[in-house]
Amino acid sequence: MFGLLGADAAWPGHACGLSQVEYEAFRGVIDRARHHNGWFTPEEVRHAAAGLAHLLDRAALDRWLAAYPALVQDRQPRTVGLVLAGNVPFVGLHDLLCTTLAGHRARVKVSGQDAGLTRAAADALLILCPDLAPDLAFAGEKLGAVDAVIATGSTNTSRYFEHYFGHLPRIVRKGRVSIAVLDGSESEAELDALGEDVFRYFGLGCRNVSKVFVPTGFDTDRLFKAFYRWKDIARHAKYANNLDYHRALWLLDGEPFLENGFLLLRETGALASPVAVLHLERYTDRQDLEDRSRALAGQVQCIVGHGHVPFGQAQRPGPDDYADGVDTLAFLLGL
Repeated sequence: MFGLLGADAAWPGHACGLSQVEYEAFRGVIDRARHHNGWFTPEEVRHAAAGLAHLLDRAALDRWLAAYPALVQDRQPRTVGLVLAGNVPFVGLHDLLCTTLAGHRARVKVSGQDAGLTRAAADALLILCPDLAPDLAFAGEKLGAVDAVIATGSTNTSRYFEHYFGHLPRIVRKGRVSIAVLDGSESEAELDALGEDVFRYFGLGCRNVSKVFVPTGFDTDRLFKAFYRWKDIARHAKYANNLDYHRALWLLDGEPFLENGFLLLRETGALASPVAVLHLERYTDRQDLEDRSRALAGQVQCIVGHGHVPFGQAQRPGPDDYADGVDTLAFLLGL
């Protein structure tokens, strides 16, 4: 179903699990999402839907769940509050999946930026698995009484979550970024794939590469050439506003940077970069860089490069790729 939606395919028949009316209603939510959240263009939402199909691949799910024998054991159901982010489409579905698989009740509070996508996905899943209906509820303004919490937000909101839910078993996620480490031997195809990790979802996800480490002497024109197919991203008004703002700011401040009309490239030691900006840092010792990357583990969601996440795959996590490296399913099974 999600794969069909990701491909923007016409209703294929009842074999997909949804009636034509139900299927078209979901497609309508995808098409209208941009009116509620300007970043959620139909292309990006459909790409996220295709990612859900990848996440829910039967073979991958079987391999993932085989590592948790406790799943077949009886346990007291708990009510788990899920406070979801809204930076990228369908971002909280993995938490919802883990909660229901663990046999708990999910009370979901979506972000104001969610644009109705999480509820639409949940409604579709309930059509396929109606037995889940008593265990899934969406909260309004307040989350209400819960036995445990999984909350995702920025570094600032995480302090609020820790204070408000400090008396409960909890997973509280802070803002993170992802990085790429190049060794200079990358093929043009690999650098082209890196563009997917940088530009997908306009760079708003924690799995988007916001900084790239390159060896001394690396020609940055290789990046600009590889990224050229993303040039039309600058047609998006919100992205273009960020591009223009940071260009003007750095020109006024005399800040050195490179650009190609749709991306600003700045050499800096900072990790997190604004929308339309990619940070770059040069290194001389690869082992020193690997040691440094391990020291940054608390700030980095994933690393793209040889020996790490393959180029182009940062935004296609499997079911066992837990956010912040915290095993969500083990946490839920331990309640």
